[in-house]
Amino acid sequence: MAIIFQRHFPWRENNDFQLLVDGGEIFSAMLASIRGAQSQIFLEMYLVESGVLLDQFIDALTDAAQRGVNIYLLFDGYGARGLSGRDRQRIIQAGIHLATYNPLRFGKIRRNLLRDHRKLLLVDTAQAFVGGMGLTDDFDAEASPHTYWHDVAVGIEGPVVLDWCAMFCRNWHSWAKQHSSPVPGADSIDMPAGQAGRVAGGRHFGALSIHHFFLKRIRNAERRVWMMTAYFVPSRSLLRALRKAARHGVDVRLLLPGAKTDHPAVRYAGQRYYYALLHAGVRIFEYQPRFLHAKVLLCDDWVSLGSSNMDSWNLRWNLEANQEIENSDFAVRTRKLFEADFADSEECQLNTWQMRPRYRRVLEWFWGKVALWLEGVGSRIRRKR
Repeated sequence: MAIIFQRHFPWRENNDFQLLVDGGEIFSAMLASIRGAQSQIFLEMYLVESGVLLDQFIDALTDAAQRGVNIYLLFDGYGARGLSGRDRQRIIQAGIHLATYNPLRFGKIRRNLLRDHRKLLLVDTAQAFVGGMGLTDDFDAEASPHTYWHDVAVGIEGPVVLDWCAMFCRNWHSWAKQHSSPVPGADSIDMPAGQAGRVAGGRHFGALSIHHFFLKRIRNAERRVWMMTAYFVPSRSLLRALRKAARHGVDVRLLLPGAKTDHPAVRYAGQRYYYALLHAGVRIFEYQPRFLHAKVLLCDDWVSLGSSNMDSWNLRWNLEANQEIENSDFAVRTRKLFEADFADSEECQLNTWQMRPRYRRVLEWFWGKVALWLEGVGSRIRRKR
């Protein structure tokens, strides 16, 4: 059955969603699914770097290929710069199809900025894994036991998996210039009654559809709007929506990285918004144990999680994809995750925030100006043809 590509994927009932937290749960589930694969594997990934974790995945994929499984890997040309030539050869020699999304090209500034930031694994059109993780040792609790990045993914079974396959196949065909093995239509999957879900992410660059859906949920929220993200450089519309919701009595909270981050400049750029948010009643927590890399949005009983940080940069330049879930039980599990992370965070208070050292204010001002300059330059580059 041919796959139909749609501007927006529909809501589909009767799915099963499992929340997976940190590399120990995420990669164990992904590797188990690969080892049980019978027909095909699709893997689309931004961050890929040779190391202990990638060795485990290459070994599992090689074993699957030897069983006759058709395997298709799509790695981003920038994010996968850490993939060694040796590992690339291991993949190809195993008979695995490997394509590079938008290889870097000298002198092509605008083109090089367009990246595939999605992170998803699809196995036998029966299981999907979507989140913010990468195939690097930074995410692996075994390889980096004291510093592994805090991330979240969702394991998926049900009709929505076929929509994920449709998204992958379109992107694969664009860059590999060859067809993948065929998959059935989403309506052909029969599952017992379960949870409602929708794929959020389109055919084009940017996370505008994800952003649009989230803004709509914030504006209609009645109880809570909780958001965790690795890079908080929000759009003006998101800032307005968060502040307005807090003023209307909604419990609005942000869970953001603390001092442990891979991009301190981005943290400072985002902190320039803290005063206005705190003054409006938004609660802000900075996660302390490790680098917070997860991207999760919770509005009442609606959850969206995946690759999108909802920052201004990915709204313009990145291919993103999130799984939306409308289910009270899954929302409860997500709420408990947030609450555990809030307990491991420091909450910013308005009175103490106003007393922060002058050098911090200077850093926030400087990197805020840099962020605005980059946003302006980016807008001009995108408009060029």
